[in-house]
Amino acid sequence: MSVILYARVSTTDQTIEHQEAQARKAGFQIDTVVSDQGASGLSTKLADRSEGRRLYDMLRMGDTLVVRWVDRLGRNYQDVCDVIREFMRRGVTIRTVINNMTFDGATTDPIQQAVRDALIAFMAATAQAQAEATKEAQKAGIAHAQTKDTKYLGRKPTYDRRQYQLVMDMLANGEGVSTIAKEAGLTRQTVLRIKGKAPDQAEANLLAWGL
Repeated sequence: MSVILYARVSTTDQTIEHQEAQARKAGFQIDTVVSDQGASGLSTKLADRSEGRRLYDMLRMGDTLVVRWVDRLGRNYQDVCDVIREFMRRGVTIRTVINNMTFDGATTDPIQQAVRDALIAFMAATAQAQAEATKEAQKAGIAHAQTKDTKYLGRKPTYDRRQYQLVMDMLANGEGVSTIAKEAGLTRQTVLRIKGKAPDQAEANLLAWGL
């Protein structure tokens, strides 16, 4: 039985190493890391990514698949639901680093199955909704940055894009401000500023400073 970490990054501001470090810090004993670089989770299904296909070939009954959160598998609602259910049918346990969620096919109780499947659907829907909101915020941020006075950039952010995205992901998952601050390496005040800032304004500020 193997513990396999699947990591996915879609931009240069994210790193596979950070996702692996997060998993090990959370106590996971990783045997193998499988990763896709520059792969969109919204437009590309897991099975259509080079290392995603490898993951399908590798996983066996009794294995544990670890992901930072379900959005690493993808940000398409139907694909994420199908992937998790397929792996559960194979006897694979899926665990998330954030929120320490566990999904498996062990239960035969129909009520517990319904609750589990509803939770999977909710998390998959959240992943897609967040991806679509991020795309819209980026578009608005670019437009905002292009129209603002280039002589005044505003206050330079005390966080980079990776930290910003991590904060947004954890806020969407319901994590507390103190937990997020510790994980992202930021102060509580910075996390609160990010939380209170409109996404397009935050995007514009990052773009203006080249972050």
